[in-house]
Amino acid sequence: MRKILTVVPLFLLAGCVNDSATFYADGTREHTLTVRRQQEFFWKEDAQYTLMAARLPDCQRAIPLGEMPLEGLEFELFASGDNVWSLRAGKYVWQVETQGCTLVSEGGNTTASGTRLGTYTAESKKSKMRFDAEATPAAPAPGTAPAPQ
Repeated sequence: MRKILTVVPLFLLAGCVNDSATFYADGTREHTLTVRRQQEFFWKEDAQYTLMAARLPDCQRAIPLGEMPLEGLEFELFASGDNVWSLRAGKYVWQVETQGCTLVSEGGNTTASGTRLGTYTAESKKSKMRFDAEATPAAPAPGTAPAPQ
């Protein structure tokens, strides 16, 4: 009976979601922005989201984004230059800078500014979170003229 009681809590946690997706700011593991999704109990429809900002060795910070839907959620990532980043989910925006590792602003009246880099997507409970980079237009081959209009 004692063995059963020690195993039952593990089954309650077995269906929980705990995953993340990462954007590599400079192509290395030293400067990253990661969105983490954690479901507390398998029956909950919401998850805790956290932004992990890192620019090693100077900056490493966890910024709680709050409790939001487990499925069908997208966070858009924008770069504003000088290590300033905006993360937008719906009308809510968080701005963080990785030079001093600070949360610059957050709220529904904050605007996401800069170049759109891509989207963190949490499609469903069964699929892993992912970061989809924004497609960049292909540069023309050297020595070729642009197409006439």
